[in-house]
Amino acid sequence: MTSQHAILTAEAHRDLTIRTERAAALGDAAMCCITVPDEFRAVQSEYPILFRLSDTRDRFTALAMFGFENGENLFLEDGRWDARYRPLAIEIQPFLIGGSPTDDGIGQVHIDLSSPRIDQGGQGERLFDTMGRPTPYLDRVAGLLGTLDQGYRAAPDFFAALQRHDLLEPFTLDVTLDDGSRNQLVGFHIIAEDRLATLDAGMLAELNAAGHLLPIYMAIASLEQFGELVGRRNRRIAHGRG
Repeated sequence: MTSQHAILTAEAHRDLTIRTERAAALGDAAMCCITVPDEFRAVQSEYPILFRLSDTRDRFTALAMFGFENGENLFLEDGRWDARYRPLAIEIQPFLIGGSPTDDGIGQVHIDLSSPRIDQGGQGERLFDTMGRPTPYLDRVAGLLGTLDQGYRAAPDFFAALQRHDLLEPFTLDVTLDDGSRNQLVGFHIIAEDRLATLDAGMLAELNAAGHLLPIYMAIASLEQFGELVGRRNRRIAHGRG
């Protein structure tokens, strides 16, 4: 489905409501979403964090992983998201900040009018009250958008530091499930722990002063969540929902 972005205004979108329940039909059937270093501490408590090099091989992004294959979200359970924390990129849908991450001006709230979450005055959360004022729901979303936008703006320095110190290495995960089937993740990167261990005190102090050391360790810690992800996949197989 082609995205249809528009600047959110009370005049044009006063009667829109947003469905906030969680379901594949509402766009939640995704194996991963973008995350930013500023939220690694929260993300790592639930999801593995992996890094992926762009098709042009000139920049990395970080991803919170929900499954092992396209369209698989192992956290979706009967209309709810079975985790204590949902990444910001999930929480703000179907909204986004307009403009470039390098723009210095205040970002505008945009809405993707093609999103299945949008309802014309029916189910879900209203964006504006009858007077055209933002509702508490919209105020909350705007705050999350601001946090995510700030994270996007800070992320390039983090990835530049990782590349400067050669702290990313290719990663492949090959898992044999309880029914004998195999799941594999390829084409990703993780923090190179051996390389990190060789950095001298000055390099580590530089990373720490820039605020990069904590998200590095959070990304490493997040890999422990692959055990839980495999467990979720095996439980679905056991219940005949593999």
